[in-house]
Amino acid sequence: MTSRDIFYFFVLFHMLSLSSSSLVKLNNGGYQDIVIAINSGIPENPQIIENLQVNMMKEASSYLFSATKNRLFIKSVKILIPLHWKKNNYLKTRTESYDKADVIVATPHLKNGDDPYTLQYGQCGEKGIYIHFTPDFLVDDKLLSVYGARGRVFVHEWAHLRWGVFDEYNSLSPFYIASSGKIEATRCPIGLKGVYNKEQCTGNGCKCSENIETGLYEDGCVYVPEKNVASKQSIMYLQALPNVSEFCDAQSHNTEAPNLQNRMCNYRSTWDVIMNSTDIQSTPATSNTNIPEPTITLHQASDRVVTLVSDVSGSMSSSKRDERLVQAAEVFIMQIIEAGSSVGLVEFNGAATVISPLVQIITDAQRQQLKGLLVKKASGGTNICAGIRKGFEVNKGTKDGSTYGTEIVLLSDGQDGNFPRACYDEIINSGAIIHVIALGASAASGLENISSETGGAKFFATDNISATGLIDAFASIPSRTGDISQQTIQLESTASTLTSRDCLNGTIFIDKTVGNNTFFLVTWQSAVPNINLQDPKGKVYTAVNFKNDNTAKSSRLEIPGTAETGPWHYSICNGLSSSQAIGIIVTSKAANRNVPPVVVNAHMNQDTINYPKPPVVYASVSQGFLAVINVKVTAIIEDVNGKTETLELQDNGAGADIAKNDGIYSQYFTSFSVNGRYNLKVHVVSRQKNGHLVLPQNRALYIPGYVEDGVITMNPPRPVINEEELVVDPFSRSASGGSFLMSNIPTRLPTDIFKPDKITDLEARIVDTSIVLAWTATGDELDKGTATSYDLRMSINHKDLRENFAGATPVNISSISPQEAGNRETFSFVPEDVVIENGTILFFALVAIDKAAKTSDVSNIAQAALIIPSEPAPTTEPVGDSSDGLNITTITVIVCSSVIVICIIISITTCIVSCQRKKKNPELRV
Repeated sequence: MTSRDIFYFFVLFHMLSLSSSSLVKLNNGGYQDIVIAINSGIPENPQIIENLQVNMMKEASSYLFSATKNRLFIKSVKILIPLHWKKNNYLKTRTESYDKADVIVATPHLKNGDDPYTLQYGQCGEKGIYIHFTPDFLVDDKLLSVYGARGRVFVHEWAHLRWGVFDEYNSLSPFYIASSGKIEATRCPIGLKGVYNKEQCTGNGCKCSENIETGLYEDGCVYVPEKNVASKQSIMYLQALPNVSEFCDAQSHNTEAPNLQNRMCNYRSTWDVIMNSTDIQSTPATSNTNIPEPTITLHQASDRVVTLVSDVSGSMSSSKRDERLVQAAEVFIMQIIEAGSSVGLVEFNGAATVISPLVQIITDAQRQQLKGLLVKKASGGTNICAGIRKGFEVNKGTKDGSTYGTEIVLLSDGQDGNFPRACYDEIINSGAIIHVIALGASAASGLENISSETGGAKFFATDNISATGLIDAFASIPSRTGDISQQTIQLESTASTLTSRDCLNGTIFIDKTVGNNTFFLVTWQSAVPNINLQDPKGKVYTAVNFKNDNTAKSSRLEIPGTAETGPWHYSICNGLSSSQAIGIIVTSKAANRNVPPVVVNAHMNQDTINYPKPPVVYASVSQGFLAVINVKVTAIIEDVNGKTETLELQDNGAGADIAKNDGIYSQYFTSFSVNGRYNLKVHVVSRQKNGHLVLPQNRALYIPGYVEDGVITMNPPRPVINEEELVVDPFSRSASGGSFLMSNIPTRLPTDIFKPDKITDLEARIVDTSIVLAWTATGDELDKGTATSYDLRMSINHKDLRENFAGATPVNISSISPQEAGNRETFSFVPEDVVIENGTILFFALVAIDKAAKTSDVSNIAQAALIIPSEPAPTTEPVGDSSDGLNITTITVIVCSSVIVICIIISITTCIVSCQRKKKNPELRV
C-alpha cells in the first residue's frame, strides 16, 4: 500500500467516523431524507400514512423551528411502505431500507402500551439509533391526552435521536427531596405547577401520603401537572402541555432532579447540549419565519435482488482465502438469503465475468443450482469497479430494468489504486445498496466508505483460519424488509484449530422463539471430523446424518420441522493425526410468525476511533422491542493481525454502560495495539431462565392526568403485563458487529493511557446516625482493572459539590481498598460535627484515583435525607352535600361511642359483683 493509498484510506475512515447509519442530511437548516419505515407485520391502514404526513411531520416541523429558536425544520421525509401493501404507484426505494430507518412504526408483541421511545445508548450528545412509534399511537386520538400532539412527541424523540439529550423525568425515581426540604417531582423546570395524587383514584381522599422510611410519597402516587401553565418549558419533560415550546436552559434547569439528563450530561441543561451540537453550530437563527412545509414522499420496495460480486484475483490464493470464500458464500446461498429473493453471481480480477444471472429462489433446487457454480479460483489483478459495474448489469435483470433498491455484496482482498474514484459517480447514481467485506490485511481502502454512502453493511475478516469471521460476515448481511420472521438468526459460531483427537465441545440452547429451518454446519480444513450432536430428548446425530461437501469443506444437517427446544450438546473431534481447523455454525428462523425471536445487534460507538479516544462496544439484546436483561454477553474483537481480545459486556449502569437493566450491554475496549481494521463479534447465552424482558427506557412520559380549573382529570392507567410473559427461556445467540478502524495509535503505547472512569451510580441514605453509601467500582483504566483509592466529599449544598468539589468537606475513606471494576462498593460512617435529625439533608460525591495519580471526573451527586412525616391531624369529613342523612363518618363515631359506653357499664357491673363474692369467700392462703 503506497503512502498515497494510506492517506486516502484514513481520510475515508475519518469521514465514516462522523457518520451514522442514518442517511439524514442537514441543508440550510432543513433536515432532508428522514426515513420512516412501516414494519411488514402491520396490516394495511391508510390512516397511518395520513397521520404521519398531516398530523405528525407537518406539525413537528413548525414546532421544531420554534423550539430551536428559528433554526431547524423538516425539509423532506420518505415513508417506506411494506411490500405486502397493495401497489399504489409508490416510488421505488433506492438506498433507503427498514434497517437504516430513522423512525420505525411497529406493533409490540406484548400489549405493553403505546409509549413512543428512542433507542439510545450513547453518551451525552451522541446520536441514538431509531425512534419507535406504534400504529395505535398514530391512529388512536384517545392517546393524545396521554402523550400530547404527535408532532410535539416527534420533536421530543428527535432530541433524543439527533442531539443525544435525555429525559428530565425518571419513572424509577419520580420524587426527590429538594434542598428546601420539600418533596418535589423529578422534573424541569421545578416551578412547573401540579398536584400529587394517587394514580388510580378520583374524588376525595386521593391525596398522597408520605412513606415514613423514605420521606417521599408512597408508591402509587403520581404528579399531575396543571394543563394551562404559563411556563414554556420543557419539551424533554412535558411536551404535551399547550404552552410548552422550549427546552430547559441554564436559567431554568433543575440540577437537583435525579434524572438521566443530569447524570449523563454532568448537570447541563438540555438546551445547552443541543446548542453545542453540530446542527445548531452550523445553522444560525433566521429572521424569516416562513419555512416550507415538508415534502413527504411514499416509497415501496420490490422483492429482494442481490448479486454476489467476488474477488478472484491472484492474492485470493493466500491463506486459503479462495477456499474460505466458497465456504462462506455457500452458507449465504443455502441458509441466509430469504426465499423469494433473486440472486446473481459475478467474479472479478483484472476484468469481471457474470457467473449467473438473477435466479429467483423458490425451492431448494435454485439454491443448489447457485451453490454448484461456486468454484475455488485465484489469478490476475484487481479491478473492483469492473466487478461493481458487472453487478449492476446483473441487477438490471429485473422487470423494470433498474438498479434502484437492489443490493451488491462485494468481497475483495486486494489493492486497487483506482477504487472508488473510477466508479464513484456510477455507484452513487445507481440507487443500489453495497455491502462490503474486506478480506485480509491489504483489502482496498475505500470499501467501507462506499458502504456508508449507499446504506450498506461493512465487515472485515482476517486470515485467521481458526476464526469464522468470513462466514459471520455473510450470515450478518441484513435483510431490508424488517420481516424478522423470515430472517436467519445465528445461534452459534465458533471455531478452533484442533490437534489430533482433540475436540470442540459446547452446548447450544434453542428456545421457543426459534426452531424453523434450523441448520447445524460443521466446517473443516482437511477431512470430515467425528461429529456427535445430541438433541434435548437424547437423539444423537453423527457425521453419517450430515451432508458432506468436499468443495465447500463443510458438513450440513438440517433439522426437519421445528427443532426441539432446550440444550443441544455437541462434540466435534479431529480424527486426523495432524491438526486442522474445525468450526460449527448454527442458524435458525422464527418458530412462529407472530412471536418475534430474541435477537442481538452489536456495534462500536464509531466506525473509526482516533487514539486516544476510547472505543466502546455495544450489544443490544431484545425480543420484539422489549429489552432482554440478566444474560451473559461476551464480545470478541479481532485486530488486523488475527489477535483477539475477549470482553464481558455489562448492563449495570456503570462505566461505559449508561443505564442499568436496559438490555444494552457495554464495555470499553482498551487493549488495542495496532492501527487498521478490527472486527467485532458477540455471543449471548441465557441459562436457567435468568433472562427477563423489560420495557425500553427513554420513553415519552405517560401523563397520568391533568389539573384544569382546579379539577383533576386522570387518564386511564398504563397497561400491565403479566409477569409470566416477561420470562425468557434459555437461549444462545451469536452475531457479527461489523468492522471498525483504529488510527493514530503510536508504535509504543504509554503504560497508563486512561484515567479511571466516572462513577455514575453513587447512592446515599441515612440509617440511624450513620450515612451509608454504595456505588459500582470503576477501574484503573476507565472500567478495567482496579483503582488505587477514592476521594469522598460531602456538603449541605448540592451546588458546592458540583462547582467546587475540592472545596467541599472531605470524608476519611482510607479504610476502603477499591475492588476490581464492576463490583459493588459500600461504605458507612458517622459524620463529625453533623447531628442527624429530622430535616437533615446531605450531599455526597467522590472520585477514583489510579496508580499514576490520574483522577476520574466527579461522580454523580447523591443525596441522603432524613425527613420524618408529621402525624396528620385528625379530621372529620363534612356531611356530603348530596345526602340528607348521616354520612359514614358520623355513623361510625356514634356506633363507636355507644360500644365504649356499653363496655364501661359492663366493666363496672362485673367489678361490683366480683367484690361481693370475695367478701363471702375469702382466699385460702397456704
